[in-house]
Amino acid sequence: MIVIDAGSAVPPYEQLRAHFARRIQERSLAVGTRLPTIRSLAAELGLAVNTVARAYRELEDAGLIETHGRAGSFVSAAGEQARERVRRAAADYAAVAAAAGVEPAEAIRIVEAAMGVARG
Repeated sequence: MIVIDAGSAVPPYEQLRAHFARRIQERSLAVGTRLPTIRSLAAELGLAVNTVARAYRELEDAGLIETHGRAGSFVSAAGEQARERVRRAAADYAAVAAAAGVEPAEAIRIVEAAMGVARG
């Protein structure tokens, strides 16, 4: 179930994008899974069609989904390749941070700030 928090500082499209990205990365949405249509999901969540379309576009840009016109949008096998790129980038970043003398906790805070993650 998808829940969009209208009172959140995080825009609805980003909440939706993050929801699907997380489910794809956790593999609770398998490669080949068909996503709801933009119109049906917008209606279900009470969002503008353009809001859902933007979330889908960003997922597609990240290689997590593929859109096949009227056939719909599907979880992409490229998501695994994207995950591997992130792992390699993380290893490179860890090496740069260590060489610069940045403590691991500080390096993590830098990544969280770059990703817009708020710690509570």
